Amino acid sequence: MADRPETKSIVVTQALQDYAVAHSTSPPDEVQRSLISRTQELGGISMMQISPDQGAFMTLLTEIVDARFAVEVGTFTGYSSICIARGLADGGRLLCCDVSEEWTAIAREHWDQAGVADRIELRIGPAADTLRALPADPAIDIAFIDADKPGYRTYYDEIVERLRPGGLVLLDNVLWSGNVVDDADQSENTVAIRAVNDHVAADERVDAVMLPIADGLTIARKK
Repeated sequence: MADRPETKSIVVTQALQDYAVAHSTSPPDEVQRSLISRTQELGGISMMQISPDQGAFMTLLTEIVDARFAVEVGTFTGYSSICIARGLADGGRLLCCDVSEEWTAIAREHWDQAGVADRIELRIGPAADTLRALPADPAIDIAFIDADKPGYRTYYDEIVERLRPGGLVLLDNVLWSGNVVDDADQSENTVAIRAVNDHVAADERVDAVMLPIADGLTIARKK
């Protein structure tokens, strides 16, 4: 058996992350910095907000696919939706699915400040119902899933059915703080993340790559 190759990964410290963000073309602007501060005021739940480097990456991916129709499942306070909305093609729109009026009120406030509110439609209610009600046309160009973990498999399958060829679906938290490789962790969220990871990897409808950015991000492209 061949020797296992040495890892090419490094431990990303806060200093390295700050360096990476500073050397991107779209570091957080005043509105995004305000949103980060506002979200931190919520306490520990603020960990649900995506990192600035991931946000910049998502804006770039949205631009690359020339997205005109995007879907987000799990909006929280709106950082990721601002990033996606800013990457949309002219006339593009983003459908956001969430169940919290409280958290998305913060999102709405910052959408206005960011000048992207006219591109975003927010639907409050079970995301599975919202997705199932979508027509097949117009097809989704890019989607981001960052909501309740047991629902990931349902959200993923409903989106892939409506994703155009060449379109992308992004799944957040796929490494789940490293717990996906801890066999002793059989908690509901960890089991759900493992299951959807296995499902995506075996899904012949897509080509997928899992990246160790932030808490793990899978990018699946429909064939």
